[in-house]
Amino acid sequence: MTNNTNCLNSNKLENWIIKNTKQNKSYIHSSPIPGSKIAILRYSLVKKLKNYSLLEVIIETGRHHQIRAQLSNIGLTIKGDLKYGSKRSNKDGSIDLHAYKLTFNHPVTKNKIEIKAPFPKRQPWSSFLVD
Repeated sequence: MTNNTNCLNSNKLENWIIKNTKQNKSYIHSSPIPGSKIAILRYSLVKKLKNYSLLEVIIETGRHHQIRAQLSNIGLTIKGDLKYGSKRSNKDGSIDLHAYKLTFNHPVTKNKIEIKAPFPKRQPWSSFLVD
């Protein structure tokens, strides 16, 4: 969930990302720099509310804080994520980044594994009316 409602209906983000271990933060660059790795994700807009947008994000690479850093880089900060530019924290200190579904192949059997977690039953999540 982002704090910004000004986003495209869908987009592919492809940047270079570098992790600063001392700050426990990742930084985005438009071209490679020493130590950086490619970071690719796709997002699509699920629904907009007055102050928030719910996005579906699919990562093609799994980098440290990738979703948080790449979305923040285009002005779409995660609600409550002070580290990556949100103006306000959530009361409980959490950020509104939720893994609804994880899909991967089992490392031995190669069978597809899919795990789903329901959305939080609190505001503003419940306003999106998503199952």
